Amino acid sequence: MSHDRQSNGALRILSVAYFVQATGALSVIGSLEPIGQEWHLGHAETAYLMTAFGVTFAVAAPLLQVLSGHIPRLRQVLLGLLGFGLGALLFAAAPNYTVLILSRMIMGLGAAFIGPVLAALGSSLVTSERQASAIAIVLLGLSVAGLVGIPLSSWVAYQVGVRSLFLAISAAALITALLVAWQVPNRSPGQRVAFRTLILMLTRRHSLSVFGVAFFVTAAVYTTYSFIGPVVHDVYNGSAHDVSVALLVLGVAGVIGNLLVTRLSLRYTADRLLITSMLVLALLMLLLGAGPHRLGWLFAMLVMWAIATDVVWPSQQRRVIEHLAEYRGVALALTAAFVFCGIGAGAALAGWVYPVGGLAGLMITSTLLLMLACACVLISARLKPLSP
Repeated sequence: MSHDRQSNGALRILSVAYFVQATGALSVIGSLEPIGQEWHLGHAETAYLMTAFGVTFAVAAPLLQVLSGHIPRLRQVLLGLLGFGLGALLFAAAPNYTVLILSRMIMGLGAAFIGPVLAALGSSLVTSERQASAIAIVLLGLSVAGLVGIPLSSWVAYQVGVRSLFLAISAAALITALLVAWQVPNRSPGQRVAFRTLILMLTRRHSLSVFGVAFFVTAAVYTTYSFIGPVVHDVYNGSAHDVSVALLVLGVAGVIGNLLVTRLSLRYTADRLLITSMLVLALLMLLLGAGPHRLGWLFAMLVMWAIATDVVWPSQQRRVIEHLAEYRGVALALTAAFVFCGIGAGAALAGWVYPVGGLAGLMITSTLLLMLACACVLISARLKPLSP
C-alpha cells in the first residue's frame, strides 16, 4: 500500500471522527421533544443542554491547548473520543436533569480535545501541497453529519428512544477511537502553549482579525440557518415536509461544496477563496430577500448558498494554519471557540431581527456580518503575524 493510500485512509477515519463529534453535539437540536418527554423537561431546560455543551467547548478548547497541547495530537483525539463516548453513555443512563447537564459538559470537554486537533493532525499526514485538500477531507465529516447524522439522530430519538440514540453515539465514538488508534499514524507532535501566548493571540490585531473571520462568517450563516423553518412556513407557505426538504437540500449541496473546495484549493489561495465565497453568499442573501416567494426559488438559492458556505469552512481553517502556523493547535482551538460564539450570536440576532424585519431583516443582517468578515480578511492580510 502506497503512502498516499495510507494517508487517504487515515484522513477518512479522521473525517468519521468529525462526523461522530458533530452528530453527537447537535443531536439535541432534533431531539428536544423526546428528551423533554423522557425526563419531563420544558423547552428551555432542554435547550440548556445545547448551551452546556457549547459553553464547555468554547471555554475548554483553548485552555486545553495551554494545559495539554504538548500531548501528541493523535493521543489528544483518542482522549477526546473516549471522553465524548463516556459522556454520551452517561446521558443515556442519566436519572435526572443534573446528570444530563453533567453529561453534556463531559461531551463538550471531549469535543474540545477532538475538534481543534483533527484538522491539524490531518494536515500533518500529507505534503504541504496537499494540506488544503486534506483539511477539506477531514471537514467532510461535518458536512455529512448535517446531511445524514442530524436527521438520522432525530429519527432514532423519536422511533427508538433518546436513550438508545445516545447509547449509539457512545458506541460510535468508542469504535471510532479504535479505528483512529489502528489506522492513523502517530507522527504529529503536540504543541506546548503558554498562557501568555493565549492572551497575546486574543489581544493582537492580526490573530484577532483572523479569528474574527470565523466569528462573523458563522454568525452570518446561523442568522439565516436558525430560522429556516419559520421562513419556509411564514414566507413561502411551506409545510413541515418542505422544511425537511430545505434541510436536505442544504445538506446535499454542502457536501458538493466540500468536494468542490478540495479542487479549488489546489489552484487558489485561501484569501481569494474566502473573499469570493463570502461575496457570493452576500449576493445570494440579497437575491433571496428580494426574490419571489416561491419554494423553487428558495431551494435554488439554498443550493448555491450551501455550496458557497462549504467553500468557506475549509478555506478558513487553511487560512488559520497559514497565518498562525507556529501556534497551529491553539489557533485552531480558538477558531473553534469563535465558531461556537458565532453560532450563538447568529441565533440570538435571528431571534431579535426576524419578528421585526422578517426575511428581509435576516438577509440584511447576514449580509452586514459577511461584510465584517471580509473586512477581517483584509485587515489580517495587512498586519504582521504574531512571532513565536
